Amino acid sequence: MKELIVRSISGLLYISIILFSMFASREWFLVLFFLLGSITIYEFQKLVHLKSYIAYPILAVLLYFLSYEVWDQNAIYLYAILTVFVNLFLLKDLLVVSKIPMFEKKKYIALIFYLISGFVFLTLIPYHNGTYQIWLIIGVFILIWANDSFAYLVGKNFGKRKLLERISPKKTVEGFIGGFAGTFLAGFLIFNYTQLLTLGAWFFLAVLVTVLGTFGDLIQSKFKRQAGVKDSGSLMPGHGGIYDRLDSVIYVSPFIYAFLEIMDYVS
Repeated sequence: MKELIVRSISGLLYISIILFSMFASREWFLVLFFLLGSITIYEFQKLVHLKSYIAYPILAVLLYFLSYEVWDQNAIYLYAILTVFVNLFLLKDLLVVSKIPMFEKKKYIALIFYLISGFVFLTLIPYHNGTYQIWLIIGVFILIWANDSFAYLVGKNFGKRKLLERISPKKTVEGFIGGFAGTFLAGFLIFNYTQLLTLGAWFFLAVLVTVLGTFGDLIQSKFKRQAGVKDSGSLMPGHGGIYDRLDSVIYVSPFIYAFLEIMDYVS
C-alpha cells in the first residue's frame, strides 16, 4: 500500500508539471522537454557506459531548428525516416539477439536517432500542421498514461502468462491486453471531448501506443538488464528515473508524427 501511495503521489506531480507546461505555452512545453530530455540523456549514457557532453547541445540544436524554428521540412522528414529505421533495428535486436550491441559508434547512433529524436518528434506532434494544438499532445499523453496504468493494474492483479520474461519478468499478456483496452477507452473519450481527429485515427493511435509503446518499454528494460540495474535513475520515487517514465513515448513519438503527417497528406 505504501508503495502504491508513493507511486501515485510521484506520478500525479509528474503529470501536473507536464500539463502545466502544455497549457502555459509552446515555449514552456519545449523548455520542460529539453530539461527532461537532458536528464534522460544522462540516465541513458549511464546505462550504456557512455561519457559525452556533446549530446546536450545536439538536443538543444535539433529542438530549436527542427521543432521550434523549422529550418527545413525535408530535413524533418529525413530525420524521421532515419529514426524509424534505427527504432526498427532496435526492435529487431530486442527480439532476435541476446544483447543489443552497443559499441561506441552505435551508442551515438542510438543517442541521436532513438533518444534525442524521440524528444524532437514529441515536441513536433502538437505543431505538425503549423499551429500549436494543445489537445492533440494532451491526448497522446493520455493514451500513454492509460496504457501504462491499465497494464500495471491488470498485470499486477490478474497477470499470469509472461509477455517476454527474459527481458521483463513482470510484464504479462494479461497486462498487455488490459493496457490495450484502457488505451482504446481513452481514445474513445478523447475523440468525444476534442474531435480533433476521427475516431478511427484515435483508435489507430491507441494501437501504436499500446504495441510500440510496449516495445519501447521492453527495449529500455533490455538496456537496464544489460547494465545490471533495476531503474535508470531515482528521481521519481516509485517509478525510477525520467527515462523509466518516458521510454514508451520516446520510442513511439516518431511513428505518431509520421502517421499524422501521412494522414494530413492523404486527406
